[in-house]
Amino acid sequence: MATEYSKELEQDDLYEHYKFVASDGQIPLRVDKFLMNFIENATRNKIQDAAKKGSILANDLPVKSSYKVKAKDVIRVVLEHPPHENLLIAENIPLNIVYEDDVLLVVNKPAGMVVHPGHGNYSGTLVNGLIYHIDNLPNNSNERPGLVHRIDKDTSGLLVVAKTENAMTHLSKQFFDKSTERIYHALVWGNLAEDEGTIEGHIGRSLKNRLQMSVFPEGDFGKPAVTHYKVLERFSYVTLVECQLETGRTHQIRAHFKYLGHTLFNDARYGGDAILKGTTFTKYKQFVENTFKILPRQALHAKTLGFVHPVTNEMMRFNSEIPDDLGAALEKWRNYTVHNKEENLF
Repeated sequence: MATEYSKELEQDDLYEHYKFVASDGQIPLRVDKFLMNFIENATRNKIQDAAKKGSILANDLPVKSSYKVKAKDVIRVVLEHPPHENLLIAENIPLNIVYEDDVLLVVNKPAGMVVHPGHGNYSGTLVNGLIYHIDNLPNNSNERPGLVHRIDKDTSGLLVVAKTENAMTHLSKQFFDKSTERIYHALVWGNLAEDEGTIEGHIGRSLKNRLQMSVFPEGDFGKPAVTHYKVLERFSYVTLVECQLETGRTHQIRAHFKYLGHTLFNDARYGGDAILKGTTFTKYKQFVENTFKILPRQALHAKTLGFVHPVTNEMMRFNSEIPDDLGAALEKWRNYTVHNKEENLF
C-alpha cells in the first residue's frame, strides 16, 4: 500500500472531467447555464462552486459563472480528483526501457507522451503501456500503477517505475526525503547574469490561471521549491542550463525560470513560444520560428536520475542522451551564434 510520501508527490494534479466546444451558431449564454445543458445531473450551485474555485475554463482561462459562452469557445471543467469514468486500459505501447529487474524499471519517456491519464488524455499514456507490459503493478495513493514521480507530457527523459509494493514505498520515501538525484537540461530565453545559482520560492497553482503554476516568494501560497542551476552554454539570446532539483513540484523548472525572467524556450504554457529577444531583426525572427518547428515543445529533458535500489541498497544512476529534437535545436543555435560572432553582429 502506498504511503504518505506519494500523496505529497501527487496532490497538484487537475483532471479534465468535461470538455465542450461551442457550435458555430452558439448565441451568448452564461457558462453555468451552458454546462447545465450538457452535464447530466448537474445543479447550478455545483457549477457555480466549481467556477469560484477556478475550475471552469474557457479557452484555457478560468472564468466566472457569469461568463458568456460564444461560438467556438472551448469550455472545460477541471477538478482535483479523477473522473469516475477514467478506467485504465492496457495498451500495447512500445516503451524505451533502459533498465529493469524484479522490483523496478527505468524508462526513457519521449516528448509528447502523457505519463498518466487525465486532462483529456485517457489513452496512449505511459501508464496504459506499463499495465500492458507488467502484471499487478502496485498503485500509489492516487491509483496510478507503478508511478513514483512524473514529468510533463512535453518533457522528455528518465522515470523510475515501481513493480512491487515495497519498491513503491521505498522509492516514494526517497523522493519525499529529497535524497534522489534529478538533473535536467533546459534551454531558456535570455543570457543569465550568473554562471550558477539557486532559485527558491514557493510554487503553487496560479491564482489567475489554473493550468499554470506560480512562484510565491513570500511563501503565502504553495510549497517550498528549490532549483539549483549552472550554465552549460550561452547563445546570446538563449542559454543552455543544467538544473538539479532539490524538490519536485509540478512544473518546478518551468515556473522557477519564468519567475527568474528566463522562460523556457518554446514553452507555450508559460509564454516561451513568443520571440522574447532580438525581435527587431527580421532574419532572427525567421530563424527562431524555424527553430520552434524543429523543437515544437518546451526545451526540457530529464537527463539524469539517481536513487538507492530498494532491495540491494546500491546507488543506481542513469543518464540519457539528449533527444533528437532538442539536440537539433541546440546545434542550430550553436551555428547561428558562431556565424553572428564571425560577422561581429553580437
